[in-house]
Amino acid sequence: MSEYIAVKLRNLVKKRAKGICEYCRIPENFSPQPFCFEHILPKALSGETTAENLALACQGCNAFKATRTEFADEITETKARLFNPRKQIWNEHFAWSADFTEVFGITATGRATVKALKLNRIGLVNLRRALFVIGNHPPTEK
Repeated sequence: MSEYIAVKLRNLVKKRAKGICEYCRIPENFSPQPFCFEHILPKALSGETTAENLALACQGCNAFKATRTEFADEITETKARLFNPRKQIWNEHFAWSADFTEVFGITATGRATVKALKLNRIGLVNLRRALFVIGNHPPTEK
């Protein structure tokens, strides 16, 4: 059962994220499912329900992240912390492919996050392609 999150806090998280998943960058208004208020440090690991610990996430990113906070980076062959949208800047850890359909990790954190959250799921790649054609992708960065 999900925890109740106050409307004021929900609104703050949505406004701060500008209506896009803070991991895969898909806009909520093009998602077939409502977005989640994802605990960056999972509740299972004592993460609190505060503005600093919540991110707006699509259902897929939320499900793949689950209770993870780190994942293997294939280049360094070590575990790396997953991207934290409250403490890190997205485009310092990720880059778009030339056609803006895929996300590439440019740091250990970025690579681990791409792999763990499956940021290039076929549905996301297809949606990014369609959004690019109609001028709604990539999102403007903060």
